[in-house]
Amino acid sequence: MKGVSRSLDSAQPSGPARTGGSPAYGRSPDSASAPAAGTPGEAGAPLSLTAREPRVPAERLVAEMVPPPRFDAVRFETYVPDPERPSQSEAVGTLRSFAAGVGGDGRGGAGAGGKGGTGSGGGLKRWFRRGGGSAGAAGARGPRGIYLDGGYGVGKTHLLASVWHAAQAPAERKAFGTFVELTDLVGALGFQETVRTLGGHRLLCIDEFELDDPGDTVLVSSLLGRLVEQGVALAATSNTLPGRLGEGRFAAADFLREIQGLSAHFRTLRVEGEDYRHRGLPAAPEPLSADAVTRAAHRTPGASLDSFPGLLSHLAAVHPSRYGALVDGLGAVCLTDVGPVPDQSTALRLVVLADRLYDRELPVLASGSPLDELFGKEMLEGGYRKKYFRAISRLTSLARDGARLADH
Repeated sequence: MKGVSRSLDSAQPSGPARTGGSPAYGRSPDSASAPAAGTPGEAGAPLSLTAREPRVPAERLVAEMVPPPRFDAVRFETYVPDPERPSQSEAVGTLRSFAAGVGGDGRGGAGAGGKGGTGSGGGLKRWFRRGGGSAGAAGARGPRGIYLDGGYGVGKTHLLASVWHAAQAPAERKAFGTFVELTDLVGALGFQETVRTLGGHRLLCIDEFELDDPGDTVLVSSLLGRLVEQGVALAATSNTLPGRLGEGRFAAADFLREIQGLSAHFRTLRVEGEDYRHRGLPAAPEPLSADAVTRAAHRTPGASLDSFPGLLSHLAAVHPSRYGALVDGLGAVCLTDVGPVPDQSTALRLVVLADRLYDRELPVLASGSPLDELFGKEMLEGGYRKKYFRAISRLTSLARDGARLADH
């Protein structure tokens, strides 16, 4: 679960297709950084996220739907199952078989009109029949995807990226992105164009599949249904079983119908375990002083320095699909005056930013309140609690990295 690579690029639509190495996004017209605020790789005056106004052309969205650099080098072989959690080893074996059935001359399975029944496409169809798909409808139009359900930090994204890497299909015929990135793609291209574009793929991997509102549910359910008809294989991760997505938030009959439709596309694979990001590690570091954060920002090449309230205000003016571009090229993110987020909309934007920071392995240094106090009790007990706990887990991991940059 720990076999990850080091890079600053990401799965966000923020520049040329990611191939590793140092990004130039902070210096390009498509990802504007603050003038006279220092450049990545130089120590001195830190950058300011609130001065950046990234622009992301829509045509880059599909090309950049690949695993984030943190997962560039991961493979099934680098996943280390917990011997006390047999479901992890079982997941590796099941996913290997699934990935082996994707690609080749056939599609990701039986395509529209029953095509793709030869080659590896037929292999994927046989895999689902072998794996417990019901007879009849399930054989011909049953689950076309696999769904990894599990807690935080059990390596679901590692396994999902391993599926993408193992699938024997050209990179341009398989896509990997978060649920947010998928809905952003539809927003940028339009529904029909998204169907045409992704319908030519053999595999679509969707990370962090957590539905936030009925509109997203209807949109994604319709999209996946159309892609399945065209023979696209699906793989997804979430902390919630597909039949229970949105549970506790919406009870409308139409919404529940769409949830059931989504669930029908997937065979569920449970992955048990504890959060590896904190396994055997010391507790999260205490907040730093504002002076210590400021000194670290000036000393660390490519660091940004912002007040937390100012950053939250700026995030409201930047579309979440651009948060990747917002932080590209940085060496660390330094924040002063961290405190509880004021409302749910702000909290959800912060969750997206935390994901983009985690993708890039950017150390975080913060003064003010502890990071595990960002979200109030009502938020942590509400319908979006899984998102908030994931953000806390990821930010805590990054703060632990940031602590090594601070002088004490």
